Amino acid sequence: MSDNITVAGVSVDARHWIGGRRVASASTFTDHSPIDGTALGEIARGGPAEAEAAVAAAREAFPGWAATPHAERARILHAIADGVEKRIEELAIVETTDNGALLRSHRRGVMPRVAHNFRFFADWLLRLDHEDFETRGHTNHVSWDPAGPCVLITPWNAPLMLATWKVAPALAAGDTVVLKPAEWSPLTASLLADIAAEAGLPAGVLNVVQGYGSEIGDALTSHPDVRRISFTGSVPTARRIAASAAANLTPLSLELGGKSPLLVFADADLDLAVDLAVEQYDNAGQVCLAATRLLVEEPVVEEFTRRFVAKASALRQGDPRDEGTDVGPTIHPRQLEKIDGFVQRALAAGARAVIGGHRRDGQYYAPTLLTDVAQDSEIVQEEVFGPVLTLQTFTGEDEAVRLADDTRFGLAATVATGDRERAERVTARLVAGTVWVNCFFVRDLQAPFGGSRQSGVGREGGTWSFDFYCDLKNTVTAPKGWDQDHG
Repeated sequence: MSDNITVAGVSVDARHWIGGRRVASASTFTDHSPIDGTALGEIARGGPAEAEAAVAAAREAFPGWAATPHAERARILHAIADGVEKRIEELAIVETTDNGALLRSHRRGVMPRVAHNFRFFADWLLRLDHEDFETRGHTNHVSWDPAGPCVLITPWNAPLMLATWKVAPALAAGDTVVLKPAEWSPLTASLLADIAAEAGLPAGVLNVVQGYGSEIGDALTSHPDVRRISFTGSVPTARRIAASAAANLTPLSLELGGKSPLLVFADADLDLAVDLAVEQYDNAGQVCLAATRLLVEEPVVEEFTRRFVAKASALRQGDPRDEGTDVGPTIHPRQLEKIDGFVQRALAAGARAVIGGHRRDGQYYAPTLLTDVAQDSEIVQEEVFGPVLTLQTFTGEDEAVRLADDTRFGLAATVATGDRERAERVTARLVAGTVWVNCFFVRDLQAPFGGSRQSGVGREGGTWSFDFYCDLKNTVTAPKGWDQDHG
């Protein structure tokens, strides 16, 4: 294999990054662009040997990085952020080519957020503290001790943003990292390794290994030297990771699937509610937080549907590199088949496609709205992860909450209402890690993030991230017993 591939004029090293150097593998896999199916190049395909080398490098680098003063750690993380900001255009075009999300979104929102991830956790590290407290005259002092090497396994739908959401707090906490990006979108993780090295991150503190699922994943998640595992992805894969980690009792943070509701009450601003609903087609519906179940109060369902169809039908689907495109492709032919399978089974079971319900040329699936769906149907209960929404009606708050909570998931929920008291009543009853009221996808890194039920285990963000990536220690000191000669 060639060491480097060129994507839209940007050179990307296709080898692993282990212990501060590039490492090739005996075998490779082909990375394709979802935009047009073009083969972008051959990527090093790691296995147990690469996993062992990466964990060994992280283990060796850990004592030095853990002992690095907080201010120096923070300085390096800010330097990484500087490097990201200098290369926003390169990162944006590479990621759009690799995973098909909109270039305009990568330029204006996603890549600036990547830099912010590093800055936020660098600054949070410097303010991280608990006040000492007294117990019968004894002083309690709580500290965050770096835990050790971490394995971070990230998804394909927002590769660099979600990777750095994990990498930044882990590094800030004093841990070392083995990052395993999704095989369908590995390229910007490689660029991140270059940026981190240029910023002065010591060798072995960040390692990046590529490969297919269990070929390398099992060796990473079962390794006895790994102290933390953070994973974003599907429930079945999470079960496998949890089983693999169980032998070593390795702590897990799991951000998993969602089947989130959007509750539209009759007193809502309907234009706002429609905007929120159409926004769920962002990234071709390949967003874990997407409110794919539209629950609309009966008195306004006809008007809501009319306005929704008008707005959704105006969306432009096509090449995500074009400024005017609103909806891009699905990530991979297998994902396209999965999406279409869900829709066709739903139609066969009696659902009606208000819009969409079919493929388009290439890896593009038409934005779809299905109605006449049963609450216990597959299309309502299972995560599709594509541009497919369902529409159901309700009468009153009790039925709205019952329908909203009636899945095995609990990642997020969105509520549209003009009544503040109703919003408070309903949000208190919803099972979800995040609830948005009259808004969507507003995220503050200091807030806890994660899912309930089968949408995840644990919370990250702000202090919650440090709680996970650190071993918390409480030191209790007696008021007496000091050698007076030594103070």
